[in-house]
Amino acid sequence: MNIKNLIMGFSFLFLACQTTPMADLTPNAVIPSKKLITYQQMEFIGFIHFTVNTFTDKEWGYGDESPEIFNPTALDVEQWARTAHAAGMKQLILTAKHHDGFCLWPSQYTEHSVKNSPYKGGKGDLVGEFVAACKKYDLKAGLYLSPWDRNHKDYGTPAYITYYKNQLEELLTQYGEINEIWFDGANGGDGYYGGANEIRKIDRDTYYGWEDIIAFVKNLQPNIKIFSDAGPDVHWIGNEKGFAGSTFWSTIKTDRLTIGSSKTDYLNTGDPEGTKWIVGQCDVSIRPGWFYHADQDSLVKTPQQLADIYYKSVGRNALLLLNLPPDKRGIIHENDVKALTEFKAIIDASLATNLAKRQTASANNYRSKHSKFAPQNTLDADPMTYWATDDDVFPAALEIDMKENTIFDRIMIQEPIHLGQRISRFEVDIMGSNGWKNIFKGTTIGYKRILRISKVKTNKIRLRVKAANNTVAISNIGLFESSSKEVSQ
Repeated sequence: MNIKNLIMGFSFLFLACQTTPMADLTPNAVIPSKKLITYQQMEFIGFIHFTVNTFTDKEWGYGDESPEIFNPTALDVEQWARTAHAAGMKQLILTAKHHDGFCLWPSQYTEHSVKNSPYKGGKGDLVGEFVAACKKYDLKAGLYLSPWDRNHKDYGTPAYITYYKNQLEELLTQYGEINEIWFDGANGGDGYYGGANEIRKIDRDTYYGWEDIIAFVKNLQPNIKIFSDAGPDVHWIGNEKGFAGSTFWSTIKTDRLTIGSSKTDYLNTGDPEGTKWIVGQCDVSIRPGWFYHADQDSLVKTPQQLADIYYKSVGRNALLLLNLPPDKRGIIHENDVKALTEFKAIIDASLATNLAKRQTASANNYRSKHSKFAPQNTLDADPMTYWATDDDVFPAALEIDMKENTIFDRIMIQEPIHLGQRISRFEVDIMGSNGWKNIFKGTTIGYKRILRISKVKTNKIRLRVKAANNTVAISNIGLFESSSKEVSQ
């Protein structure tokens, strides 16, 4: 080795010794799969409740309804899909079979189906038409298959479980990719049951053999997401108001969950000690009922009420599932479309312009002083980049310095959830004439938290994370001024 190469070698060794190695961020023990991250990123999806109940003016059919009453006069599944797409929904879920047992596809396992209705002379297949319409309008398709069946003579016996699995197989093999299957928690009670007209009770813990059914479904469609009180992919939020808890963890302990009888307050908050990541889904109807009733035409939720629900679902680390029940014509009613359209306009106007974009971020600490963890990463709108601190830095403080005084009343904060949900206590301050002023105190953040505050005007805002289960990490922060048509809550 010549003297020049020897000197260069010592120089590289010296520089290497002077450089602090970058310490990567350790993920939490419980993190979401890529498919669940993609699922939650849909944020807003729709429900279609449509069956014989639409024509009997009931919420729950008894099971003795004649298929002949199912006779929509102007059914248009593409209108459903167009409406959903225009509203910003990314998926629609259809009640392929509700508790009444009537099937919207020509199932070979029952006569209680659309094949014996006047619709298209018995040649119609609403599930097939629905899935095709979803595909045309770039929506994921989901299906609801009620575990309870008030029509079937074998409900409550092992023979019904075979029937139920046969119908699952039909739905999950004949219509292409289904993104979500929805299992309701209502199970057992009075019904027609093939003419028995009696009460049939089941043991919700054992009757269905859910572990076997879930494995059966996953075998048919490995990428499908399964919804129920207990997941395993998506869980009920614990109410039908569309509200997640103001503290909401995506982690939960599955041994505390039972389909049909889980504790609603537990579902509404999740569990910081949870051993599995299950996305929270907030289901709510645009009307008081889940099925169409003409006397509810004047009771459609207002655009402002829908906006409030949006902030209490998507804005609290959950996903919003809004029901749009078609009327007897077979289309979503004009009043519902109008409310939905105006709601979309409100949210778009309120959250379209991120006032934090192109501003400057700084922090009291960032990990290894490396650009991968720099505070400016919170302003790039990329969920995969983030600001992170060194270990055990509390409070971790991030400041955004605006170029001029800025008015806003909505604050969006996101964690990089591919690394887990971490934050359990945070505060937000703004710079006032006399120094920092606190404007919000919160607990969880997760995939997305949207804070609604009174309008403020400032040139500097600060996020202080005071407690977390791991090293602090924030992927995005946004500042917005709400639309004048939005009613603050």
